[in-house]
Amino acid sequence: MLKIKSFTFSPVQENTYVLYNDAGDACIIDPGCYDTYEQQQLADFIKQQKLVPGLLLNTHCHLDHVFGLNWVAEKYQLTPHIHPSEKFMLEMAPVSGERWNLPFKGYEGPLNWLAEGQRITFGGDELLVIFAPGHSPGHVCFYRGPAANSVTHDKAASFLIGGDVLFRLSIGRTDLPGGDHKTLINSIRQELFTLPDETIVYPGHGDPTTIGYEKKHNPYAGKEAGYLQ
Repeated sequence: MLKIKSFTFSPVQENTYVLYNDAGDACIIDPGCYDTYEQQQLADFIKQQKLVPGLLLNTHCHLDHVFGLNWVAEKYQLTPHIHPSEKFMLEMAPVSGERWNLPFKGYEGPLNWLAEGQRITFGGDELLVIFAPGHSPGHVCFYRGPAANSVTHDKAASFLIGGDVLFRLSIGRTDLPGGDHKTLINSIRQELFTLPDETIVYPGHGDPTTIGYEKKHNPYAGKEAGYLQ
């Protein structure tokens, strides 16, 4: 059974996720731990649950989603997975940190590239890489659908680690470098709103929501904004 643990880190209140199963396999997504206290929170949970991190994934590389990337990569000897179009964002993140008075050590090591439609094997589960640019040029989401759960086939187990694309009653900002509003709306409607309504969305900030709820109620991309299915 795949479980999800969320942490809210840094002054930007970013959501970091740990996916793990009963065998102790763990995947860390968007490590935003900013200081040693937050790093310890993450490390303590992993130790207490007797987890072995084997994957380090990023939805995108804005500074708040990579504050802890270098630390996690070094501590657990992991190579980050990002979309190629996010490499520039990763390189610029420390510069953005200085501008926001949030200095941090950036990651400068090797990288693994994520591709649209790629399936990442995680224990007995799969995560599908969904390319969803607009908030950031190479933004991806990680989807676990019901058919991927070979044990239970539980529809309620469908979820999306969505980064900063879709929030509860909101969407990602597009006024940052590389952002584009039309592209973001297209990503939401064409890539995310085609997922099952019961899919739980775990966003990069704020509380979880569902695809069905946002299709009906999201004022920027849903039915109230002219989206009809």
